[in-house]
Amino acid sequence: MDVALEFLDPLVLDKAYAWALPSSDFSLSNSSYSNLTAAANTALISQWPRDNIYRQILSILTITQLGATSLYLVFGALSYYFVFDRRLEYHPRFLKNQVRQEIKSSLFAVPFINILTLPIFLAEVRGKSLLYSNTNDYGWPWLVISAILYMAFNDFAIYWIHRLEHHPSVYKYIHKPHHKWIVPTPWAALAFHPLDGFVQSLPYHVFVFVCPMQRYLYLLLFVGVQIWTIFIHDGDMITGHWTEKFINSPAHHTLHHMYFTVNYGQYFTWADTYFGSHRAPEPALDPIHDALKVMRAKGLVDEQGNPVKHTKIE
Repeated sequence: MDVALEFLDPLVLDKAYAWALPSSDFSLSNSSYSNLTAAANTALISQWPRDNIYRQILSILTITQLGATSLYLVFGALSYYFVFDRRLEYHPRFLKNQVRQEIKSSLFAVPFINILTLPIFLAEVRGKSLLYSNTNDYGWPWLVISAILYMAFNDFAIYWIHRLEHHPSVYKYIHKPHHKWIVPTPWAALAFHPLDGFVQSLPYHVFVFVCPMQRYLYLLLFVGVQIWTIFIHDGDMITGHWTEKFINSPAHHTLHHMYFTVNYGQYFTWADTYFGSHRAPEPALDPIHDALKVMRAKGLVDEQGNPVKHTKIE
């Protein structure tokens, strides 16, 4: 988040706050403005300088809201229209108006997740984390090692958070809303109870308070996680490739939504395999089979699953 402010403060936010809360008190200038001329300083100074905590709170909430929503809408649309097999919408367990419900649920959850995460982002911005700027401080080998540790830490922590959320004493209060989508689409990626979304995101944030990490690498991986979350909800049941033994693919996560107590992992399958909750994707488990049965009954496809001539599949 500090990277986002570093980029957006001089580009947009300085001017925005100076316009909204202008100040003619030159003493409010801080070191971040020291390279400006006096005339420019007078025009750009706000009552809230860059290190003002209220400005940081407002900036963080604005950036996270716009950023998370934009990522969700852009990559959700790309996955839904170019990857997701829309024949799955004929599955008998696909809900009426499900896509609309998933989008509505996601857009409702995002601002509350952002508010819950605000104290952590604020601590990062105010220098309380172990994020660092200069790669040479720890060296290039550590850059690679920290990325591996980041993924391993998150994968293990989220496995157990996710699995514990399926415990009967917790499930119905926190995680059940996400499992409303038995046959999810990419739009279900953020369709969580806000507390569920926040708790599952905690490992990503906690890591940089216990382990040094280069700040640009952290931002890259954090954004990548959001895209990955959309990706594993695309319903893709491609099986038979060697990576499915190691990677928690969309096929694995599709089975998680269908069978509830399998494939809790985030990136990899090792934790599910070791702790006995792994279920390998198999062609026979593909929900498309049940969707095609419904489509055949409606006369939309033939026995081989090909569209009936002159029939448009929506």
